[in-house]
Amino acid sequence: MKQRRAFTLIELLVVLVIIGLLAALLLPGISGATERARSTACLSNLRQVGIALRLYLDESQERFPIMQNGARNLLPLPGTGIQEVLGGRLGNARVLKCPSDREKWFEETGSSYFWNFLLNGQPAAALKVMGLSVKENGIAVFSDQAGFHAARGADKGKNHLYADGAVKTTFTVEIDPSRP
Repeated sequence: MKQRRAFTLIELLVVLVIIGLLAALLLPGISGATERARSTACLSNLRQVGIALRLYLDESQERFPIMQNGARNLLPLPGTGIQEVLGGRLGNARVLKCPSDREKWFEETGSSYFWNFLLNGQPAAALKVMGLSVKENGIAVFSDQAGFHAARGADKGKNHLYADGAVKTTFTVEIDPSRP
C-alpha cells in the first residue's frame, strides 16, 4: 500500500499568504491601468463633444452657443442644456458621460462635463474672458465636472477641451497680447 502525502495546514497557509501578497502587489497596478483606460475614454468623449461644437460653429456664423450647465438636482432651462444644444450633432447623448463619473454628475445634471458659460454667444475668432482677449489654445470650453481622474495624480485630475479642439489634462488660460 502506498501512502499519500497531503498538505499540512502550515503549508496551505504559507501558500495562501504568498498568493495574498502577490495579489496585493498587483492590484494597484491593475487599478491604475483601469483608471488610465477610463480617462482615455473620457478624452475621446471630449473630442467627440469638440467635433459637435465645431459643427455647431460652422452652422452658426462661428459664434459659440448659449448654454447652461445643470446644477445638482436642477437641470438647465429648456433649450439651453448641453444635450439639447449639441445633442443632434453628438449622435449619442451618452458621449456626455465620463466613464469615471462615479459621483453621478451625468445622471443629475445631464452631463459629466462643464461648459465654460463665459463664452456664451461669443465669436470663435475673438474670444474674450472678463474683457481680456484669449487664444483659442488657451481657453477651455468644456472640462470634467469634478476631479474624476484624481487617482492619476493631482495635476491630471480633470480633462479639458480647448477652443482650438485640443483635449488636454492640464488647465491653462493664455492671454492674447496681439489683440486688445
